[in-house]
Amino acid sequence: MRIFHLGADQFTELDGLPAQLPAHGFLWIGSARREFEVHTAELQAALQSWGPGALVDLHVADLLNHQLPSQHDYTSWYDLLVFRRLAVGAGSAQLFVDDAHGTLASAKKALESIDTSPVGFAVFDRVLLTVHPTDCAVREHFAHRLAGLAGLAGKVAPGEPRAASRMPASPADLMLRMVNHMVDGYLDLRRLLTRQLGYLERELLDPKSQFNDWPVLLDSRNTLHWLEDTCEDQRAAMQEWIDALDEWPAEPEPGRARERELLRVRSRDVLEHVERVLSHVRRLEHSAESAVQMHFSALGHRTNDIMRTLTVLTAIFMPLNLVTGFFGMNFDTLPLIHGGAGVWLATGMMVTIAVVLLLYFQRKRYIGSAERSR
Repeated sequence: MRIFHLGADQFTELDGLPAQLPAHGFLWIGSARREFEVHTAELQAALQSWGPGALVDLHVADLLNHQLPSQHDYTSWYDLLVFRRLAVGAGSAQLFVDDAHGTLASAKKALESIDTSPVGFAVFDRVLLTVHPTDCAVREHFAHRLAGLAGLAGKVAPGEPRAASRMPASPADLMLRMVNHMVDGYLDLRRLLTRQLGYLERELLDPKSQFNDWPVLLDSRNTLHWLEDTCEDQRAAMQEWIDALDEWPAEPEPGRARERELLRVRSRDVLEHVERVLSHVRRLEHSAESAVQMHFSALGHRTNDIMRTLTVLTAIFMPLNLVTGFFGMNFDTLPLIHGGAGVWLATGMMVTIAVVLLLYFQRKRYIGSAERSR
């Protein structure tokens, strides 16, 4: 568990929970889920001593739940947001050599590497409590980034614009920045899914391959359905947060009112990013469905070509069978059967009939290559 004090121009990591809140700025408590479970009583006591109240027991259970979907809830003294991240496991980006090569085994590993663990945020007036998965890099990323911003702020000369304005102004501001970072982290997952699905689609539509790995394709479609549900939960949670933000009491001070408006702008921006992710997931889902339909259409087209060729061959040999059957009858008075040239006349007639029918079917485009038929 890491505890940070954020101010207008400072970012300091504390050794432990302070006895009281600092005079300026706010606290950020970032904890792994297991650490939060172990130190729940200590955190609850500190929150109770700092402000109007501690976390509700139901919300503590929500923060400890590994399977909880994205959602928003609130009390009169804090807001609770649970947001499921979209990320890839370690080493998943190297499953494909490039954008055009892969294997079915790597495609299956890419599906299994998708992680949507929930991250919990409890937003108080001057405290932000975040509960992360054990391997979540969001806390470390923001700890390093905010420390860098605070360092730049100390190097600004008098009279120059201060980089400290980029520091979070409130716990809600920091929470929205983290959520936005998690949504933007979908870019790596998007590249991985696009490459994996592109390889499956090429295998599916390749006329020279005998595609029979339907379980992998079915897993891909199920994963996209699952991601779509996750994104819809994210969108619903952010919309509920925006609605709750609009119900906050109005700020009489111009500076605080401007901060509140910036929160609304950042919240709408995060919601827009979530909707773009949802739109991309739906496009991938539609692409997978279209690839399956195109596969069966191509399979039916090839079957029709085979049946058409067999039908033409049958139509060509049918009159030849008629000729051979006619001259094979056991009658002495049949023409040409007693002459030496009869066999050659019958053969020439059959060849002529076959050639005429073959030219006729080619003219009607019943046979021939696809390029020639066009």
